[in-house]
Amino acid sequence: MSPLPLSALPTLNAGLNATCALLLVAGYLCIRRRKVLAHKICMGAALAVSTAFVISYLTYHYQVGSVRFGGQGRIRVVYFSILTSHTLLAALILPLALVTVYRALRARFDRHVRIARWTLPLWLYVSVTGVIVYWMLYHLSRPA
Repeated sequence: MSPLPLSALPTLNAGLNATCALLLVAGYLCIRRRKVLAHKICMGAALAVSTAFVISYLTYHYQVGSVRFGGQGRIRVVYFSILTSHTLLAALILPLALVTVYRALRARFDRHVRIARWTLPLWLYVSVTGVIVYWMLYHLSRPA
């Protein structure tokens, strides 16, 4: 079996982001229904999928470098607004997610819940906007 071609990685990355978003929502719904084991599985899977995303993303951009957005006019402002918020929050998610998981593993559920209330919506935003950035960059914009 041959590895994926480099050109397939952006689509893979978008799929990983979308999968992460679905797992986060499923994990949230599970814990709201007091299905603790299902919650743990969903959130662990979301963390694993996010880790795979980071590896794939870094691999792609190490090989290809930066990809320019070719859109013009208002769509350019929209794209860079989304990209900026996505990038800033993506940098914040790693430590937030790790602290959130650490507190859960240590059975400090009172502290876990307090930080998870911030981590979940931010992580979900980063996952969803990752898909939007991909779509805008690779399917909406014209080459620069």
